Amino acid sequence: MAVPPQLKAIQHHLRTAQEHEQRDPVVAYYCRLYAMQTGMKLDSKTPECRKFLVKLMDQLESMKDDLADNESISQEVVGNAHIENYALKMFLYADNEDRAGRFHKNMIKSFYSASLLLEVLSVFGELSEENIQHRKYARWKATYIHNCLKNGETPQAGPMGMDQDGEAGSGPEGPPTTTNYNNIHIPPGAHAPANTPAEVLPPAGGVQLSPEDFTKAQKFCKYAGSALQYEDVSTAIQNLQKALKLLTTGKE
Repeated sequence: MAVPPQLKAIQHHLRTAQEHEQRDPVVAYYCRLYAMQTGMKLDSKTPECRKFLVKLMDQLESMKDDLADNESISQEVVGNAHIENYALKMFLYADNEDRAGRFHKNMIKSFYSASLLLEVLSVFGELSEENIQHRKYARWKATYIHNCLKNGETPQAGPMGMDQDGEAGSGPEGPPTTTNYNNIHIPPGAHAPANTPAEVLPPAGGVQLSPEDFTKAQKFCKYAGSALQYEDVSTAIQNLQKALKLLTTGKE
């Protein structure tokens, strides 16, 4: 079913969902959830849009049933980490190719897909500042390199200054400050509600921890695990230290 013109803004997220149907159904599910939530805000009144969104809702329900045993669907905190890790993996691949001066369609697509998936993270809550910056940079880089190659120019490799004009999406969007990009670390992600026990449990140290504290500690451990996948030892240590401090003192 074709995307109605009023919902054009979500067509790339839906295409990304389709591409991941077999490869990573969790990514496909959250891309569609983002598309549905965004589509409702864009236009849920026009008959063709309403029909399209209802069909999308049915698709999401059926996916949710199929993936009922998947923790990334049943627990938002796990889903959040899954999408964020996947987006950052794509970002880091494209960024490494860019810094090495290897410009090709695959890396442009990886930058663009990373920016879409970082947008999708908003289904879990507000985006962190790092992820907003990564999203802008990835979208801008994809557009900049695409335009250079289309015009037969050689793109400038790696992070660039603010004097360059980039276009992203439907309007001009310059690159964010690039100081953050000289040594990219996996950022501590967006906030996500978790299915944690409601009662307050005292840990071994006798400190009273709230359900939110357990969620935060769980997240720090997940980020440490994902950092190790990229052999980023300093980020892994940093996150494990944060988790230990929180569990032993009750403070971040």
